[in-house]
Amino acid sequence: MHLDRRDFFWSASALGAMAALHQFGGAKPHHSPKAKRAIQISLVGGMSHIDSFDHKPELTKRHGKPLGSDTKPDVFFGQVGLLRKPDWEFKQRGKSGLWVSELFPHIAGVADELTVINSMTADSANHTPALFVQNSGFQFNGYPALGSWLSYGLGSEADDLPAFVVLPDGRGEANGAASNWSNGFLPAQHQGVVFRGGDSPVRDLFPEKAIPAGEEKDSRAALEKLNQMHLERSGSEGALAARMQSYALAAKMQLAVPAVADLSKEPAKLKTQYGFDDAKTADCARRCLLARRLLEKGVRFVQVYSGGPIAGSPRTSWDAHESVKDNHGAEAARIDQPIAALIQDLKQKDMLKDTLVIFTTEFGRTPFAQSAGNVVGTGRDHNKYGFSCWLAGAGCKPGTAFGATDEIGWKVAEHPVAWYDFHATVLHLLGIDHEKLTYYHNGINRRLTNVHGEVVKDVLA
Repeated sequence: MHLDRRDFFWSASALGAMAALHQFGGAKPHHSPKAKRAIQISLVGGMSHIDSFDHKPELTKRHGKPLGSDTKPDVFFGQVGLLRKPDWEFKQRGKSGLWVSELFPHIAGVADELTVINSMTADSANHTPALFVQNSGFQFNGYPALGSWLSYGLGSEADDLPAFVVLPDGRGEANGAASNWSNGFLPAQHQGVVFRGGDSPVRDLFPEKAIPAGEEKDSRAALEKLNQMHLERSGSEGALAARMQSYALAAKMQLAVPAVADLSKEPAKLKTQYGFDDAKTADCARRCLLARRLLEKGVRFVQVYSGGPIAGSPRTSWDAHESVKDNHGAEAARIDQPIAALIQDLKQKDMLKDTLVIFTTEFGRTPFAQSAGNVVGTGRDHNKYGFSCWLAGAGCKPGTAFGATDEIGWKVAEHPVAWYDFHATVLHLLGIDHEKLTYYHNGINRRLTNVHGEVVKDVLA
């Protein structure tokens, strides 16, 4: 049996695809989707909602006063200082009048595209489990990420690129690293594929030494024959077919990845708009532009991280225990312009109408300073009781804010939205009923939203 390169690609991909279709029932949405694809900007460390998207005039009025609660706040470090006003001025933006602070002046410029949820709640105030919940719906590793569920449920529109791509912060991966984009118990081809900066975005995609074309062709033909024999002996075992599909995809990616990662032909004016010319914004600018190119080429879900390791000083994340102004000011300066440019670029290319942009953080920060005694400190602790995330693009109600925290921004007061609800809403916009997207594992029909979740209909257009 002899197969040329094209035959090898077709055969391995077909075997994997047939196995996937047999096991999963096909990649068909449950209802007409508003979004065909999605990009998530994930802020690691906990962005302060009361310094960004949740306007609290009462907090400014009560600056320097004690919390005045009969209940001792449950905060990560247990240090409850005096109330602290925002470090940035809030203004109403655009035609919608959406409140956005000066922390994000560029994102404020696209406020009319945003659907802000100011009533998010988290299950944990500890970074790693909170980040896991944001990504997978569970506080423990080993569960599939949102992108993996979308890969499993919808597949990729491209046959030479993965459905789920991850673009980590150039300073390092988030706490939990690859557990945040794990396929969990789903087949291997649904794991997030990391693209890095430089000439080789995908690690180990190319051999260290060049292989003569004839030798590679014969090797692939022999491997295909062995794999098919193994598949026949094992009764078309799904895991083996999935592994074969993954390797076939990797071979195709050797051609596709260098092309999609080559940003040199993008207009200079556009790259300046993204922030390529500024050392602060260059890393995020490259990743946001690459994300748009990946979505154009048929990738289903791209995750862009802002923030690397939590530990260390100065912190390379949004974990503003020492100084919100210093920490958030530096982190926002890295991403504000690129994210705004991404939204404008998607809109200019007529892609925003069917692309969902997701902006998340694992929890918020406290309205009182993290300090001992009657001191107005400069930092804020973790806050799982209320925080902000936003959506933009396909199917969302633009220029609006939903839900509310209390008058000082500590706890949700109206319309709480748990991560189960958030995930259910994202899936809904992509044409998926979160109760029907399941995978049988260890005697349970598992799903992203576990046994919870309701679509937040008030944020839908």
